Amino acid sequence: MPVISMFFGLIIRMYFFDTDRHHVPHLHVEYAGEKAVFAIGDGEVLSGEIPKAKARLVQAWVELHRDELMADWQLALEGQQLFKIEPLK
Repeated sequence: MPVISMFFGLIIRMYFFDTDRHHVPHLHVEYAGEKAVFAIGDGEVLSGEIPKAKARLVQAWVELHRDELMADWQLALEGQQLFKIEPLK
């Protein structure tokens, strides 16, 4: 599963062909051994849990990079190489 960004201890990934479980464009986030899945459309947590402060950082980052995330989502659905996305600073 490609890592598309890392910031403040958060690792952001997308799976290839990942439509079976969540059925909406989403990304996988890991922080300190905890995992959560976030919808790209609205930043909602679809499953899992990470600390609230870190979840808010992910949601802010999703807001800033939604177009790039959707482009990567399309590539992931096609099994193509994903682009790295600028981390939150």
